[in-house]
Order: sequence, then structure tokens, then C-alpha cells
Amino acid sequence: MESIVIAFLSGVIGPVAVIIAKYFLDKRAKKDPIIECLEIGDLVTKKIDDILEEFNADRVWITQFHNGGHFYPTGKSVAKFSIIYETVSPGTNSVQNNFKNIPVNLFAKSMNRLLDSNNIEIADYKDESIPTYGLKYIAEETGCKSSYLFALKSIDGKFIGVLGVEFVKRKYKISPADVALLENQASALGGVLMTHLK
Repeated sequence: MESIVIAFLSGVIGPVAVIIAKYFLDKRAKKDPIIECLEIGDLVTKKIDDILEEFNADRVWITQFHNGGHFYPTGKSVAKFSIIYETVSPGTNSVQNNFKNIPVNLFAKSMNRLLDSNNIEIADYKDESIPTYGLKYIAEETGCKSSYLFALKSIDGKFIGVLGVEFVKRKYKISPADVALLENQASALGGVLMTHLK
């Protein structure tokens, strides 16, 4: 009887224990934050590179909201955003270093517009009939002639960032079909970024 129990333990429980141990080791390896960050970074960078190329844009970037410290004396979190990802065409200046730890309230008009309607289309910053939601002075600073901004949201609808597609060397009017395509790209990017944030 004892030999049957030993045979059972070594024949059944041993392989099950190996499978369980392998499962937990694989799960732990997948949760490595550096590996996960690099994998997500590659996915997002490839996607914004594709957008830059497909639309012949000059600059494509993604901002994400984050905690930028605390208000005194309440201790309430200060909502800020930073450009986390950016790709630019040859000869176009990067703006990523100019947009780090920016208080969200400085862009209240544009952020509220994105929250409500999911996009902002500015085909020509010099056209006075087009609302610019407080972004005209930034466009002048960065040399931007046309901008298209899209809200990045989580699956449950939380506003987590912005996808920006900019044209510096020329003005450009994106078609309604392309706006819809970019809204879909923004939805996909929002899902990818939320996977990383969880």
C-alpha cells in the first residue's frame, strides 16, 4: 500500500507541481515591469510611426495624464500631463521636452473639448473661423500649421491622454473618413496604454 501511495505521489502530484510552478514562474516573468514597458513602448512607437507615414504628417505624439505632486495644504493630487511618445519627420523639431509635467488646467479649453467630443480638428491655425481652443499660441511656438487631436480613453471611458497629429511644413485638411480612422487608432492606443497602466 505504501508503494502505491509513493507511486501516486510521484506519478501524479510531481508533474502537477511542476505545471503549477511553471505557471507561476511564467506569470511572474510576464509581469516584469521593464519587459512589459519595453513591449508596450515598441507597440505604441510602431503605431505612431505608422500614423506619421500614412498621413505624411510631421509630428505625432501621445500625452498621458499623471500625478504631478500635491497641492498645499489639502494634499490633493495635481493633475498633469507629459508627452510620453513622439515621432517626427526629418527636419521637424521635437516638442517632447517642452511638454513635461504640464498642469492640465492650463489647457482646460482643449481638454474639455476632447473630453466632450473626442477630437479637435484645426486644419489651418490662421483661419479665424476655426476654433482653436486655446492652442493657437502653442502652434505658433512649435511652428504647427494644422493639428488633429484625439482623446485616448480606457475601455470604461476614462480620459487617459491625447494623440496628436501635426503638420508643420504645410497646412493639411484631413477627410472625415481619415478622422474616423484616427479615432479608431486612438481607441486602440488607449486600450494598449491601459493594459500597461494596470
